[in-house]
Amino acid sequence: MDIAFYTFSTLHLYFSNNLLSKRKTMNLNIIAYIIYFSITGIIIVKVGRICYNNGNIFVSQLIPNHEDLCHKINQLLLVGYYLLNIGYCAMTIITWEKIENITQLIEVITLKSAFIIIAIAVMHYINIILLTNYIKKLI
Repeated sequence: MDIAFYTFSTLHLYFSNNLLSKRKTMNLNIIAYIIYFSITGIIIVKVGRICYNNGNIFVSQLIPNHEDLCHKINQLLLVGYYLLNIGYCAMTIITWEKIENITQLIEVITLKSAFIIIAIAVMHYINIILLTNYIKKLI
């Protein structure tokens, strides 16, 4: 009877401690992914719309008298922009370490979001340089 009671109490303590420890530690990576995708999604869509609307004017000046071609080029640039940025955001999740606390959550989200913003700015300037240099040569 004592051995059975000891075994039962040991098992009870083991399972209750494991269940309690699982309740105490929340998976902060899932919360970080949701916050990260929300922030970067809003930034990507907002910047994409601004560049698309202003890009029509810019491309129209580069290729005068070809409005349809300008809109098609601008639409292709927008689709490429969305695919590249959303794909990159999805791929960065693979490299994330396990997030242990709220401070680390904020640091990781800030770092990853800042890198996306810098990448968007670099891509924007590369697109402008390529468009101005190569379209002028083609015309």
